[in-house]
Amino acid sequence: MVELHPVRVHRSEENLPREGQLAWKIAQVAADPVEVTDEVTDMVINRIIDNASVAIASLNRAPVVAARAQATSHPVSAHGAGAAVFGIDERVSAEWAAWANGVAVRELDYHDTFLAAEYSHPGDNIPPILAAAQHTGASGADLLRAIATGYEIQVDLVKAISLHKHKIDHVAHLGPSAAAGIGTLLGLAPEVIFHAVGQALHTTTATRQSRKGEISTWKAHAPAFAGKMAVEAVDRTMRGQTSPTPIYEGEDGVIAWLLDGPDAAYEVPLPAPGEAKRAILDTYTKEHSAEYQAQAWIDLARRLNEAHPEVTDPDNVASIVIHTSHHTHVVIGSGANDPQKYDPSASRETLDHSIPYIFTVALQDGRWHHEESYAPDRAARPDTVALWHKVTTVEDPEWTRRYHSLDIAEKAFGGRVEITLTDGSVITDEIAVADAHPLGARPFARADYIAKLRLLAAGVVDDAELERFLAAVQDLPGLPAGSLDQLNVVAGPGVIDAAAAPQGLL
Repeated sequence: MVELHPVRVHRSEENLPREGQLAWKIAQVAADPVEVTDEVTDMVINRIIDNASVAIASLNRAPVVAARAQATSHPVSAHGAGAAVFGIDERVSAEWAAWANGVAVRELDYHDTFLAAEYSHPGDNIPPILAAAQHTGASGADLLRAIATGYEIQVDLVKAISLHKHKIDHVAHLGPSAAAGIGTLLGLAPEVIFHAVGQALHTTTATRQSRKGEISTWKAHAPAFAGKMAVEAVDRTMRGQTSPTPIYEGEDGVIAWLLDGPDAAYEVPLPAPGEAKRAILDTYTKEHSAEYQAQAWIDLARRLNEAHPEVTDPDNVASIVIHTSHHTHVVIGSGANDPQKYDPSASRETLDHSIPYIFTVALQDGRWHHEESYAPDRAARPDTVALWHKVTTVEDPEWTRRYHSLDIAEKAFGGRVEITLTDGSVITDEIAVADAHPLGARPFARADYIAKLRLLAAGVVDDAELERFLAAVQDLPGLPAGSLDQLNVVAGPGVIDAAAAPQGLL
């Protein structure tokens, strides 16, 4: 059973009791020692595999190399065993492992997603929670309960409170959810979790400029920063330090000044006491390395490549118009008014937020590859540029409605495409959800997660190391206390050159 909690701004003289504050209600959910269902257990294992896949594939990308170098400059802190860093056999201080692994997981924009009033990658909860678990010698069962909490809180916040409408980055929901998950992990009292949630939110509100225009390498760092802040917030509140209160509802708080203002009103769904945390089951992963709204369009483009090969030649095409949701149109479509989305020299981070580029390449190639589809020579190919510049997006109210629908059966992230050929004929097709979506043509199952891992780990991780990891993660509920370093994956010899890491200040 889900309970809806009304949330609004309160004047200081109203003196909103702690029990009425959203951060306290989040803390109560985190402290509720409910059992994890078998279905949720299986999905948590899937997402740990998924995170490992995308982290492995990004080990030698510049943001990951830099973040790893920063982490290894911070040795294990005094009160625990430290935490592991993806790719290497070395322990560092937990908050820095959360940082390095958070960047590795997010860098390729290739892991799970949940979209509702706000956008999110709930798998971003795993690096900070796992780092805290390794540092404290937790068990697999402890980690399982904690990750279920992280997903639950983030998904529930995303269902209710829009951040992007006010140009606040979506990681503002991640700081509180990760802090709550760590609270569950450690069995902390609601009072401690409450202050950790407040501090984590207070320190992770930032603008969406990191996802606008010429998108920088900070895109991968933003969720890692939120995870690191969550670890540090828990550390402080365990030492008795408090948070700004009420952080959400205060007259100078987040809602009043960063979101919908003093007249705002939300209803946040949270599990009732004793209710299992099942929100991870509402989330979905990516088959393709691109912004989630591009997933269905890649699948449709692949289908059109096979059915209508003539549309791959720009000489045959007068225009391609993608009718889609408001979000897809204004964030990754031509409605963003970002010329970089049509620039062959744009960064990878920019191209994976350009549906005109992604649809064009998938249409021409009949596939999508996490490296080759973004290669500079691929982006600059003359026939691709010519076709790419014929692709525009428009908002369709019906696809916007379906995008925001709370009915999982009709919620959609696709749309309709109209391809007008130079001879005047028109080809139309549509798609609602990606093939890998739970309601798609080929929903992702355990075998697909493992296949994705093997694909991305090829040439990076030795087979024996991969099999060791898979055996450990699939036995997650049975992993004893102090054994969670088994969930790290070490790259093969020579894959990582630590001496080549950039030097910084610290």
